[in-house]
Amino acid sequence: MVSLSVDGKRIEVRENTLLIETLLSQGISIPHFCYHPALGKDGNCRMCMVEIEGQKRPQIACDTLVKEGMVVRTKGEKIDRVKRSILEMELINHPIDCPICDQAGECSLQNYYMDVGLYESRLSTPKVRGKKHVDLGSNVVLDQERCVLCTRCVRFTEKITKTHELGVLSRGDTSVIDTFPGEKLSNPYAMNVVDLCPVGALTSKDFRFAKRVWFLQSEKAICNACARGCSIFVDHHKEKYRSEKIYRYRPRFNDAINGYFICDAGRLSYAQENALFDAQAMIRGKVSEYDYAEGKWLRLLKRYLGKTLFVLSSSLCLEELVRLQKLAKLYDIKLSAYEPDRFDECFGDTFLKCSDRSANARALPLLGIDDTKEGFQNALQDAELIVLIGRHDVALTFDAPCRKSVVVLDAGGMTCEAVELMLPVASHTQKEGTYVNVDGYVQYSACMIANDKGRKTLLELLGTVLGDGIVRAQEVWEEEIIRLEPFKNLSFALLPSTPRIAL
Repeated sequence: MVSLSVDGKRIEVRENTLLIETLLSQGISIPHFCYHPALGKDGNCRMCMVEIEGQKRPQIACDTLVKEGMVVRTKGEKIDRVKRSILEMELINHPIDCPICDQAGECSLQNYYMDVGLYESRLSTPKVRGKKHVDLGSNVVLDQERCVLCTRCVRFTEKITKTHELGVLSRGDTSVIDTFPGEKLSNPYAMNVVDLCPVGALTSKDFRFAKRVWFLQSEKAICNACARGCSIFVDHHKEKYRSEKIYRYRPRFNDAINGYFICDAGRLSYAQENALFDAQAMIRGKVSEYDYAEGKWLRLLKRYLGKTLFVLSSSLCLEELVRLQKLAKLYDIKLSAYEPDRFDECFGDTFLKCSDRSANARALPLLGIDDTKEGFQNALQDAELIVLIGRHDVALTFDAPCRKSVVVLDAGGMTCEAVELMLPVASHTQKEGTYVNVDGYVQYSACMIANDKGRKTLLELLGTVLGDGIVRAQEVWEEEIIRLEPFKNLSFALLPSTPRIAL
């Protein structure tokens, strides 16, 4: 450890740490474009200049290692003048089109510009022009005029995906970011360059001009596109006279699981989530009142006591699985989590994507829930009521519809007349819950987007059947999960702030 002074404040950090990392970890604002924790230093933007006592000229913080006794100033007349000059150079050819830029509200250059106050341009010659609205592929659009050449996107394709589609072409003030001739941005993580871009040069074709970011509300959640369970932000908004809508998923930093990135498939899966929001209760393919449909579900459970099979989705949260187990024991219900289509070998890779497309399959053996084909077929023979929970693959459960009664408790719609009852429940982003990822990490998803359709969460429905009023994740943990052997050393209170506890 070494001790240094920053703006008169004494701090201690590990020796040979980059100065910019030290400043950012201490909450000290330091302008920067090219540096990114996942990509390292590049030293090309010069925005992170600081004054170091004993040095003849200002130094860039992203290429300076801390030393014992170092005295650093990030503010002051001299260093502020240097930063102002560097920012002015960044703005020489930059189009001032913030009102129509899709990055407005999330743009680092815009924020630095407002801090410094460079409201008058001293440029007397025409600005250098570049290509606009360039479709790079993979839902990424490039505006070369807005680029500050931080090269984050180039280094992402070099260091992270190792696909090398992007590069810096030409020289001097005509230098631009572009794909190499004949190339397209085509890797399965390509949309991460939109998050990495500190300005509006790279934007998402999917989100482009869809919503101004200051209208969006962000919730913390876990991606359910595969068993990796990447940490994400869910950005949503409810317009007047319209239902709630999700506009995008963004990666949320989680050092143990996904770092700063997510795959494009998971990022775009919000569209499937939106499609579930308007599902209605159905009885024999016809729309029904939700309360009546709920009552029918309770009556069916009583009618088929001892002759019911719950077919569970492996993407149900831990709390739901535990409560379903309790209900099964109480009413002699058989459980199966058999899913023949759970694995997709074409989807997985060696980075983040898993061939296991479930969100919580790792929890099944921990809870002792059978997911074998043999167990499912044996349980199916004697069952007269099939309840599909969190899934609606009806063809899996029976060959002769007239011989079985089928109930679906799922977030999606079901119009099949062979289904006795379709009771929609809150979807993945409308409920809280805990998930165990492929590596055994337990994570809590706090996202609970309100729905105006009167739909209940599965925990609320189960709380009614069991009659104990337990409907929140924390209550299930404190009353039931904490008593289970695999989870006895975990605390629910720690999960939201420390979502990286491994079993």
